[in-house]
Amino acid sequence: MTPQAVDGVARVLVIVMGLLFGSFLNVVIARVPAGESIVRPRSRCPHCGRQLTWFENIPVLSWLALRGRCRGCHAPISWRYPLIELLTAALFFACQRRFGWTPELVLALVFVLLLVPLAFIDLEHWILPQELTWPGIAAGVVLSVPLGIPRLIDSVIGAVAGFLVFWAMEWLGEKIFKKEALGAGDKDLLALIGAFLSWKALLGVIFLSSLQGAVVGSVMLLIYGRAGPAPEEDTDAAPAPTPEADAPAALEAVPGPEATPPEAAREEEEEDDWVPGPTNIPFGPWLAVAALEVMLLGPWLSEVLPVPMNVLLTGLR
Repeated sequence: MTPQAVDGVARVLVIVMGLLFGSFLNVVIARVPAGESIVRPRSRCPHCGRQLTWFENIPVLSWLALRGRCRGCHAPISWRYPLIELLTAALFFACQRRFGWTPELVLALVFVLLLVPLAFIDLEHWILPQELTWPGIAAGVVLSVPLGIPRLIDSVIGAVAGFLVFWAMEWLGEKIFKKEALGAGDKDLLALIGAFLSWKALLGVIFLSSLQGAVVGSVMLLIYGRAGPAPEEDTDAAPAPTPEADAPAALEAVPGPEATPPEAAREEEEEDDWVPGPTNIPFGPWLAVAALEVMLLGPWLSEVLPVPMNVLLTGLR
């Protein structure tokens, strides 16, 4: 085979890997917010719980063959599953085209495998699980080691700077608006992005994510009356009263030695009861989109933008 043919076959394998990893990311997106294992049990229908056979787990093709329905209960299977598989494959291919067969390609692929589930989980549940962000920060630093000491130092600085920048923005938002203006997980995600892309890309990521999030959020607000997705409805029925529930309040009000202070209990209850308003948007997806844009489109942006803006947005000279 010619070198061109070998390279073409290798790129096809990258796409296939993207499809397979995308199928796994669907499991991560479904199970991590629920606190379930991503390893056991095997994949199952979310409606009837029937475990899927191997030929029902073929990325994209199984969804098409089943016409988007479970083979057992015939309930519809969300279009999100093939979408994430195709998206991951496309991003894998784009990373290979951007970095070639270099150590930086491994860094980019792992970055994609973290950003995709974090973006979709935040979009659906309004959370950025630390089970993904914290190991992701460590992975970004460790995978920078083969790229040399200067890149490793930039990665560590990027992780620390990303966390501190969003922490400062969060603190200012609470001082100005007297309420939480940014999600607590956003600073972890920006630290992860800084670990993978280094501190040089942080300004561009913050600018692009804020600009794109504001524009799309404003359009969504005008069309649908909400800037972000509607919060999940609580479908749990209220528990029936029990004899214990009718006990005198005095018996329930006696604090034990490890009772939660009233102020802490109120703060925890307010945090758990927070419901996104019509003008709120989950910022994680926009941070992820901006990070991918800076990583994959950096050379192109450096050519079309004037030098000062190019350096600020992409970190490239």
